[in-house]
Amino acid sequence: MNEAIRFDGVTAGYRRGSPVIHNIDLTVPKSDFLAVIGPNGGGKTTLLKVILGLITPWEGSAVVLGGSPEKTRCEIGYVPQLIPEKSFPITVKDVVLMGRLKDSGLFSRFTLRDRNIAEMNLERLDVGDLADLDMNSLSGGQKQRVLIARALAGNPKLLLLDEPVASVDHDTQKSFFNLLAELNSTMTILLVTHDVGAVSAHVKNIACINRTIISHGETLSSESVEKAYGCPFELISHGGIPHRVLGKGSKT
Repeated sequence: MNEAIRFDGVTAGYRRGSPVIHNIDLTVPKSDFLAVIGPNGGGKTTLLKVILGLITPWEGSAVVLGGSPEKTRCEIGYVPQLIPEKSFPITVKDVVLMGRLKDSGLFSRFTLRDRNIAEMNLERLDVGDLADLDMNSLSGGQKQRVLIARALAGNPKLLLLDEPVASVDHDTQKSFFNLLAELNSTMTILLVTHDVGAVSAHVKNIACINRTIISHGETLSSESVEKAYGCPFELISHGGIPHRVLGKGSKT
């Protein structure tokens, strides 16, 4: 089977009668690097929750890694949005060890193998020297790498990322996308964002969503994005970096 994700007519939401995503048809082949873009409230995070098996479709079918999302969730790595600092102290190594819970069990002790895998992924993400630091003391880019290390600790076949570049600067974004390109050689990646310009030069395919799929493919037309965002749109390049330009009066 060459498909990592297949949605056929998926409609889902949180309250019956008010679907967040409607009649979604989406096929993501294995080894793809897909960006899912769209406006706030357009259903991007809900799409992720269906893939993770946290929300069951009201209509249609969702197949992930050849099975139901509830059964294949253990084969998926998930990187959430960067969260604000919290007062609860936890070391970087302990954060990454959380990625081993699906194998060790919630109430089991971590094994030597678990700890070796955690350390290996910290080194892989170039943050091994931060292992004993408090997670809250790290920069945004460092936290991002630690969260990816946590996701990779479970040896996933599919990596999902929710708004991963929203809180980091341009230089960190460039390094981050180079890292994802490397990881894409061994796994399928789906990255959710609302920032067209930040991802368009780095991914293999782009799906534009606003409750339903507006477009999906290697290229992204201005007309498709205008339809999704509800305002005039133009993609320009400045110094090799694409930028989103919205029309006057846009609040997106």
